[in-house]
Amino acid sequence: MATTKRRLNITLAPEVEKMITHIAKRDRVPEATKISELLKISLMMEEDKAFSLLADNRLKEKGKKLTHTEVWGK
Repeated sequence: MATTKRRLNITLAPEVEKMITHIAKRDRVPEATKISELLKISLMMEEDKAFSLLADNRLKEKGKKLTHTEVWGK
């Protein structure tokens, strides 16, 4: 049966491959599944970093700040 997921070929450094193999065995999942999980976590961390930078830049701006109640109500 064909998969609907896109396949991606990557080249891993030997030490990274060894770590992935170890972690996948420990968690009893296929290496591809573990890499996919780790990639999702990494992307969430990148997103958090981007939102944090955006928030920091907004906090530096002068001007009126709205309170929680002003924005969201009671």
